[in-house]
Amino acid sequence: MRRAPTILHLDMDAFYAAAEQAAKPSLRGKPVIVGGIGPRGVVATASYEARVFGVRSAMPTAQARRLCPNAAYLSPRFTLYRQVSDAVMELLRALSPLVEPLSLDEAFVDLEAGGVAPETAAARAVGERLRRDIRAVTGLTGSVGLAGAKMLAKIASEAAKPDGLVVIEPGTERELLGPMPVRTLPGVGPATAEALRRAGIHTVAETAEAGEAELVRLLGKAHGTGLYAMALGRDERPVVAERDAKSVSVEDTFEVDLTDRTRVRAEVLRLADRCVARLRGAGRSGRTVVLKVRNYDFSTLTRSETLRGPTDDPAVVREAAARLLETVDTTGGVRLLGVGVSGLADFTQEDLFAQLATEREAGERAAGGVGEPAGEAAAEPEAGEVPPRRWHPGLDVVHEEFGAGWVQGSGLGRVTVRFETPWSAPGRVRTFAVDDPALRPGEPLSLLGGPDQPSAPATRPKPASPADAAESAAGEEISRR
Repeated sequence: MRRAPTILHLDMDAFYAAAEQAAKPSLRGKPVIVGGIGPRGVVATASYEARVFGVRSAMPTAQARRLCPNAAYLSPRFTLYRQVSDAVMELLRALSPLVEPLSLDEAFVDLEAGGVAPETAAARAVGERLRRDIRAVTGLTGSVGLAGAKMLAKIASEAAKPDGLVVIEPGTERELLGPMPVRTLPGVGPATAEALRRAGIHTVAETAEAGEAELVRLLGKAHGTGLYAMALGRDERPVVAERDAKSVSVEDTFEVDLTDRTRVRAEVLRLADRCVARLRGAGRSGRTVVLKVRNYDFSTLTRSETLRGPTDDPAVVREAAARLLETVDTTGGVRLLGVGVSGLADFTQEDLFAQLATEREAGERAAGGVGEPAGEAAAEPEAGEVPPRRWHPGLDVVHEEFGAGWVQGSGLGRVTVRFETPWSAPGRVRTFAVDDPALRPGEPLSLLGGPDQPSAPATRPKPASPADAAESAAGEEISRR
């Protein structure tokens, strides 16, 4: 435990929904829900206006619609979210070389490693300056927690929401944590909480009072010992700058269970291509291909195949995924499919499977096209065939006459579009045929610039430095909010 609150935890406020509100003037101040929009979809993020109605992350979208029927339900736009996230992480790395991203909208920062004085006033000044910089650069808000340990900094940022800053002074941890429910502590999920409840343990204070020996008896040595330390406010985990990904994967949940084997195979091949695109985008390769299948009854199974060496060849991953599918019975119906690659590396060995596949395809072409069964080959689009457009709510579009906009909804052969940009007033709504040649999908307009420079801001505020922090800390009242 540190003697000063120099571990910072940043958590952006309702990140996906807030980014959508910033990008769409007509949605500002209104309930916005981002996630899967189909009958089996799940809420990824709900704006604070939607949370008033009881909508929460991980809630089924169907339930959210019953609670808040008048909200805007939008599909995620990760291209936009990554742009904003990159800008925020750049601000964090200007504070310290030790930045530990947890997700697109959340990270720990070791301020001492960035030269910030181990004093409450200096740490608070950096946190306040960071919040101002985030708003200036992105237009969004983030909540900051400061403490002497990672666990406590995260608890502080949660208490600061939305758009606030909370400092937990070292020495006050047990007083603060005591009345909190035991689920507050990291690693306490439903099963652990239930085991503790049966033993009469409900709060963090009761967890500490139970003693290490009792917790070890209830939960096992590793979990019990760790939980006892957490209950006392002890957390010695360092901020780790590199959180190396162990795998890359993609998956899709289907609105209607897939029962046609040809369709299942086509979806697996499509997912394999998406997975490789993401793998290459990260500059990685991998040696183990993993197939995930969730059946109609929610039972889930995985199959994996380890290759001779790391690869980022789409043909290799497609073939391996298809082989894995042959070992799975899908006759009852498939609810979800996923393809992943693990055993990641930063290089690609020459892959014998790829060579064999290429040679075989060449041989099949020479032999007159002998290859996959006709039924399965028919599942692939014909060369030059344009797949039908799917106008998901929230999708960026461009119209030859009206310019940039986004899809509000579609159905019965029509698509409704609102034409506005992040820098305009709320725009007008127009309706088109779904196959209108003047309407096409577009790219997200960046929130980081203006109408003349959509890709980046003209100027950015100078990130808070240790010197700035020390100067602005002078005379500031030290208190815990």
